[in-house]
Parts: sequence; C-alpha cells; structure tokens
Amino acid sequence: MDKGELSRRDFLKTGAKGGAAVAALGGVRGLIRPQRILGANERVRVAICGVRGRGFDHVQEFSKLPNVEVAALCDVDENVLRQRLADMDRRGLGKPATFADVRKLLDDRSIDAVSIATPNHWHALMAIWACQAGKDVYVEKPCSHNWWEGRQLVRAAAQYNRIVQHGTQSRSGTAIGEAVERLQQGVIGDVYLARGLCFKWRDTIGHAPVEPVPAGVDYNLWTGPAPLRPFTRNRFHYNWHWFWDTGNGDIGNQGVHAMDKARWGLGVKFPHRVSAVGGHFMFDDDQETPNTLCCAFEFDLPNGRRKMLEFEVRHWITNHEAEIGSGAFHSRGIPAAGLAASSAAGHKPGAPPQHKLGPNAGASNTIGNIFYGSKGYLAMDEYDSYRTWLGEDREPGPSGNGAGDHFANFIDCVRSRRKEDLHAPIEEGHISCTLIHLANASYRLGRSLRFDPETEQVIGDEEANRLLRDADRGYRAPFIVPEEV
Repeated sequence: MDKGELSRRDFLKTGAKGGAAVAALGGVRGLIRPQRILGANERVRVAICGVRGRGFDHVQEFSKLPNVEVAALCDVDENVLRQRLADMDRRGLGKPATFADVRKLLDDRSIDAVSIATPNHWHALMAIWACQAGKDVYVEKPCSHNWWEGRQLVRAAAQYNRIVQHGTQSRSGTAIGEAVERLQQGVIGDVYLARGLCFKWRDTIGHAPVEPVPAGVDYNLWTGPAPLRPFTRNRFHYNWHWFWDTGNGDIGNQGVHAMDKARWGLGVKFPHRVSAVGGHFMFDDDQETPNTLCCAFEFDLPNGRRKMLEFEVRHWITNHEAEIGSGAFHSRGIPAAGLAASSAAGHKPGAPPQHKLGPNAGASNTIGNIFYGSKGYLAMDEYDSYRTWLGEDREPGPSGNGAGDHFANFIDCVRSRRKEDLHAPIEEGHISCTLIHLANASYRLGRSLRFDPETEQVIGDEEANRLLRDADRGYRAPFIVPEEV
C-alpha cells in the first residue's frame, strides 16, 4: 500500500474512531457531513481563518476569482476582525460572517472550503478538523508544526476525500515549473546538488515583559494546542515565529518555499541523513529559534547514487549568490523605476537602504535556489524567475519569468474533485515540511540524524522521534491532534 493512502481496512478501522474523536473535541460534532456537489459555474463559498497578515492576502486573492465568495472570516482578535470588515467594505468585497472560534465556523454547512493563515501551531489541527467537517482546505506553509501533525493531515485528507492545497505557491509559478522541467530534461546535465537560500534581514525582537492580554483577544483560543504561557507582545503577533511552542524559525517560515523548490528540482522525497548546525547570533533578546542555520540532507538513490540538498538561513548582512536578490532577476515588488532611483541616490541595486538595516530592507534579501549539475547551474528567485549558466565558461543559457495563481488552481480542483491537478498537494507539502522538522530536530539535539523514508522515523534515536511529535510539549485539551483521524 502506498504510504500516502489508507487501505480499506484502515479506513473502516479508523472511521468510527475518527468521528468519535471529533465529537470528543467539543467542536466539529459528529461524523463527516455529506459533500455538496458543486457545478462548474456554481459559487464556491470560502472561509478565511487568521486575517491579520497573510490571511488578508487570501481574502483579496479569492475575491478576484469568478464565482468565489469570501463568505466568512475567523480570527481570535475582534479588533482585527473589525478592521478587516472595514477593509473589505472599502473594497466592495461584501460583508462576510465572522467567527472567533473555528469550531463554530466549521458547523456552518454552507461553507465549501476553509483557507488557513493562522500561526503555525494551529495549521494542521484546523485543517484536520476542516476535513472531518467535509470542507476542502487551503493551508498555509508550513502545513504542520511538527512531523506528526503533517502525517495525520495527509491521512485525514485521504480518509475524508478532501482537496487540500499547501501554500507553497511557487509550485504554481509558470517559470518555476518550466525551470524544473528543464532540470529534468538535463539543461545543466546530471543534477547532484541543490541549495536553498533564506537570507532575509531580521532585526532583534528585544525583550518583552509579561502584560495583560489586550482587550478583544481570546488568548486561550489563540494559544490553542500549545502550552498556555503568560502573554507577552513577543509571543503574539508575528514574533510567535521565533518560539518553539508556536513557530519553526525562518527555515519553516520564509524558508519552506525554497526547501520545497529544492526538493522538487532534485526530484527527491524524504532524506536518509540530516545534519544541521547554527545559533542565535548578535542579539540578546527573547528569540528561541536560530537566526543562522546551515543544513545538509543526503538522499540515497537506486544503484548506489546519491543527491544532496543544502539549506542555509542567514539573518543579516550577506551576498547575493547567483545574483538572486541583486536586481538582475525579474523582481517582484521592486519595479525598475525603484531600482533606478536607488542607484541615483548612491545605492547599488539590491543594497539595503542606508538609513535602515532591518526586516523591511526589501531588495537586500536573497531568497531562492541554486541547482548544480555536470554542465552548469540554474538559479531561481523567490517566486517567478529562473536563469541558467552553462559550461566551464558559464555562458548564459535559458531563462524565464512568469507567475501563476495558486488560489485559482485550488478552486479549480474544488470544483473538479481532481486531486491530481493540485499544484501543491498536501502529500508534497508534508514531505517538504518534514525536512524542516528534521533540520530543526538535528539543530536542537546537536547531532546528525538517520531517517527511514518508509517508516518516517529517525533510526535509533527515540529522543529525536519524540521531538518530531512535540511529545514533550504535548497538546492542550481540547485542542488535540487525534491519534486516529
């Protein structure tokens, strides 16, 4: 049996228990609900969960699509909900229903799909609950806070026959897809190594004192599956990325896009060996996750062959490897006029602004991928461009620019029910996120790990396997990822 699918026996064994588990959680009540069959031109009603940051991008992207309605918003902060309703009204996007508790949202039978842009520690549980409630799911990256959650989400998507798209939108980029196809066709020869680059200006978060929970915030719901810590500003909006209870560091934040593309371009799945070293440098602050991380993954292939994937996170001053982030690539959000103005002001294109070396330095970021082969190398930028250099003289080769619409691909598959047409199916998202979890586990434990791709377990290291399940952190009732979905 393929690991990504459940056998009929497993389905029958887990089905009743899964429904009971949902009922026990006190939210998504009862067994799976009948699926509403959508016609080709019928309106798809989408609910967006978590709308302060990335989630409002979801609102705007789904609203652009024909016969798609953003029918509901869900957020634990009533201040954010109030602001987003006003933002939608100004844009003429209608007035959706609002919820603080996702469990009440999932009781609404008129909702066809749920789009999740909450903090990482909620992604998998919310997506599993949505599958059990008969909703299709678009879940932001990373799809899981730990390996175990991702495995369970894959099982839930299969068991309940749901369309589940992972938010690694580079998979929908036409140029990135073309680049992967060229790699497979041998444009740079035998590809043996990929590098993932996540060099992004990240300033210190400082120290934040314990304080009362802000008015209008349901902090119990915000915390959900994680331990309930005293409230601080650093553990809340955005900076939750830098704490192990709720985030995965920048390798699991910005880095997941490059990790997914590196693995895609290499044509590999789970690794056999993983090693990561790094640390939190320069700053004395509350951050727990590393701001500098170097990772290596080895993949054993048939006939004794191997491939390697290197991944690196840098948080401050860096160079632009393969010209990524330098302005030489087609650059999203940095129009040519802006680069010209920067140069006229005495800045080199892509250099951080002289007045600020911080997280919004924009063009100074170097985010993308480099693939190395026997005949040259290929570089991809963050989303929608690639370039090649061929031969010993590194002559320019094929290149391309072109974005895509990840949200439209999801909606198309919601209507067609063709999982095979998803650009980023949850099975692929889970594999890429497992690499992230393995790298973080290696870093935290201070040792290399040997991984069995068949069992998805670290060999001879129960401490690592416990870490991949967040077993020591645990889940806070009733926000528990079920053992059997």
